[in-house]
Amino acid sequence: MSKQLSHVVGFDDAPFARSHRGDVLVAGAVFAGARLDGVLSTRVRRDGANATGRLAACIIASKFHAQLHAVLLQGIAFAGFNVVDLEGLHRETGLPVLVVARRKPSLSTIRRALLDHVPGGKRKWRLIEAAGPMEPLAGVFVQRQGIGETQARRLIENLQINGLMPEPLRVAHMIAGGVTTGESRHRA
Repeated sequence: MSKQLSHVVGFDDAPFARSHRGDVLVAGAVFAGARLDGVLSTRVRRDGANATGRLAACIIASKFHAQLHAVLLQGIAFAGFNVVDLEGLHRETGLPVLVVARRKPSLSTIRRALLDHVPGGKRKWRLIEAAGPMEPLAGVFVQRQGIGETQARRLIENLQINGLMPEPLRVAHMIAGGVTTGESRHRA
């Protein structure tokens, strides 16, 4: 019998202008069960290569790290194409990592954009391939590292409080948008 994963952090990036260069805010919502327990934040480079390290450092340095059971990401890339190395984030934090998306992304479109327009696109594409295909789970699509399908499904279902998107990701989305633009809008 596996333990219940009740303490999680969900991360989403803030909106930014298409012309923006430099760092982009990433907000984290820490949940203990259905309760918001805290907020984390870091910054990652637009289309850069530091998302994995910044997220890991943010988690490890936080007072919440010892209680966390899992990390949820709103997509595998932040700030445009700053792709997270799921295996690296899992290894550095010691926590299972789940990428969650409402819809299955078009990998051919992503691959083309990465290889044709993004510095380091080949390396970033390899990270996406290494994460494996997105699989349908509990009404959303996921990639997972360090967690089995049954436990991942149970975790997501337990966190689907106000819709299909797990609550830590929905709240991280609202925090990131509200802090950056003055008010939250759109759904996660």
